[in-house]
Amino acid sequence: MAGQNTLTFTDQTWDADVLNSDVPVLVDFWAEWCGPCRMMSPTVDAIADDYQGRAKVGKLNVDENGGTAMRYNIRGIPTMLVFKGGQVVAQKVGAVGKTEVAALLDSQL
Repeated sequence: MAGQNTLTFTDQTWDADVLNSDVPVLVDFWAEWCGPCRMMSPTVDAIADDYQGRAKVGKLNVDENGGTAMRYNIRGIPTMLVFKGGQVVAQKVGAVGKTEVAALLDSQL
């Protein structure tokens, strides 16, 4: 359920892929059963294409990777977090448009 440039993050690869990244990382916390999450999928894929080479964009399934979801106190999905230097620097909860998602990343580039 990811586009060609959309990464898949897991509990096991989290530190290497997200926290130790040298570019900003947008993470979409989602679940298969979540309707608004499925609605956001094309938006996340488009952002991944648009920001290729400038930022990492990916998804973390909260049902399969509960440790990371708990670590960041994810209570509602979809939740988008932007990480820079291993820290959360921006957040958006709920289904939002491409412009709002792009603005989250633009503020960190």
